[in-house]
Amino acid sequence: MSAKLAVVSGGGTGIGAAITRTLAQDGYEVIIAGRRAEPLAKVAAEIDGVTTVVADLADAAQVTRVAEAVADRPVDVLVNNAGGFVTPNGDSLADEAEMWRRAYDVNVLTAVLLTSALEASLRRPGGRVILLSSIAAQRGGAGPYSAAKAALHGWVFDLAARLGPDGITANVISPGYIAETEFFGTRMTPEGHAHRVAQTLVGRAGVPDDIAAAVGWLAGASGGYVTGQIIGVNGGSVLGR
Repeated sequence: MSAKLAVVSGGGTGIGAAITRTLAQDGYEVIIAGRRAEPLAKVAAEIDGVTTVVADLADAAQVTRVAEAVADRPVDVLVNNAGGFVTPNGDSLADEAEMWRRAYDVNVLTAVLLTSALEASLRRPGGRVILLSSIAAQRGGAGPYSAAKAALHGWVFDLAARLGPDGITANVISPGYIAETEFFGTRMTPEGHAHRVAQTLVGRAGVPDDIAAAVGWLAGASGGYVTGQIIGVNGGSVLGR
């Protein structure tokens, strides 16, 4: 039998790299996709069974590269992890419009296009679609990033309803503050870190492996009866609704 196949977008750094490592350890061959060749190649060199596809997943023409890499194999797990915070690039109304469009492209369109491109390849029954959102979608505070991530919450309900009859689950994992990633770049300060840790109930920042463990659970047999859910992994910073 061929190995199980997973596809992870944004698999070259941080949370995506941790997810890739966890799925590989669980016996999956993993295709990782993203815009930057160097971090993808680094992960592939470190983890057996990983292949890379360099593509801007907000570009429909480039998303087809992932489908071509999958070829005729069934996809057991699709993790839409690509995304990021878009910083302002000016003060004009046109600049604001561009920032909001870019936030939507990076955080929503990447997931929509990749899922659409691979939907016919998802294993039936048994496929898993996992979207990575953010605590910002639940409590705000990050402008267009909050709004874009919140869009995934509504969309996953549609996905779960449409794919459920084929035995495919669809869920969102919503991380809280995760240290050891590129997300904050130079924006994070010691004070900002301490403030975010203080908001948790467990007294620590999350790490990428916390999110990877949740993905591993949803991807496995024990996650097969979970679908259409927003799963917060945030140390209690936002309580379940």
